[in-house]
Amino acid sequence: MRVLYGVQATGNGHITRARVMAPALKAAGVDVDYLFSGRPADQLFNMEPFGDYQTREGLTFVQRDGQVKVWDTLRKNNVLRCWRDAKALDLSGYDLVITDFEPVTAWAAKRKGVRSVGIAHQYALCYPIPGHNHHVLSRLIQLFAPAKTAIGVHWHHYDYPVLPPLIQPPLFEPSLEQDKVLVYLPVNPIEELEARFAGISDYRFYIYCAIDEPYQRDNLYFMPFSREGFQRDLSSCNGVVTNCGFGLISEALQLGKKIFSMPVKGQVEQQSNAHVLDELGLATIAKDFDKELLFDWLELPQPEPRLNPDVAGQLAQWIACGCGESADVLAKRLWKNEADVEVGV
Repeated sequence: MRVLYGVQATGNGHITRARVMAPALKAAGVDVDYLFSGRPADQLFNMEPFGDYQTREGLTFVQRDGQVKVWDTLRKNNVLRCWRDAKALDLSGYDLVITDFEPVTAWAAKRKGVRSVGIAHQYALCYPIPGHNHHVLSRLIQLFAPAKTAIGVHWHHYDYPVLPPLIQPPLFEPSLEQDKVLVYLPVNPIEELEARFAGISDYRFYIYCAIDEPYQRDNLYFMPFSREGFQRDLSSCNGVVTNCGFGLISEALQLGKKIFSMPVKGQVEQQSNAHVLDELGLATIAKDFDKELLFDWLELPQPEPRLNPDVAGQLAQWIACGCGESADVLAKRLWKNEADVEVGV
């Protein structure tokens, strides 16, 4: 089977999910080409798993100062270019298109009648997951990156055909440095992050941001984006301060790290994620930065790790077998496997 795999590169979560799927698909005997859109090619990093990948401009959200900028988003995106790229994309020779919320490949498959499967957290929001209007959001999701078969992932299934989180096993053995906190708030200016955390001198804050070289200011450690370095700090930290993106929070839950989360304003997906995290008791949620709430969170004990089954392996086998089994049956089997993992079966 030959597959074109489109990945939304605006945030790192989609790319991380594709990194998990890449070796699983290879092991299942699936021949895969990759296409990334939503971020300039020179801003992509650690892309070795994807070989000779393609890039397109695609569509993206403009985020700044902790919120989505609607007018800037509309002004920045070139919908006509995206449509032309989809029209020009050659799908001859491909048996299947996989889209991780990537619009060029998704619309190319729809327009040319090639079977498509959407694999992304966003596709879970096509169902009545708490915290959002799924009727409206489902239409928007299918307008942005349509898929014939939509496979969503989430922290709970809510009795819908939604899979457990699709994340890789930890790269490093989990440990605990009590005074170490990982901060990933990429839409906030560095000056703002420094002002927020500089006065909390009992803790060391490792702040990942868009810089070229690491530097330290007292208890603040500013770190450039690095997959390996980030995973090392995530494995050893006391807790994570971040927005409500799905990928990082799933990795933190897997490691048993406590989470202080502030959903990006104006981003419906993150608002829904915040609602689910709060309902399931998986994170401390703050609408805005709240130092007193942060102090209370810093004193909380560590939660138990949330172990995951081999979602990537079983999903890759499902794809290799022609996606014949229903998404509902696949989801039920994986959630049963998750329960078996939790109890050590």
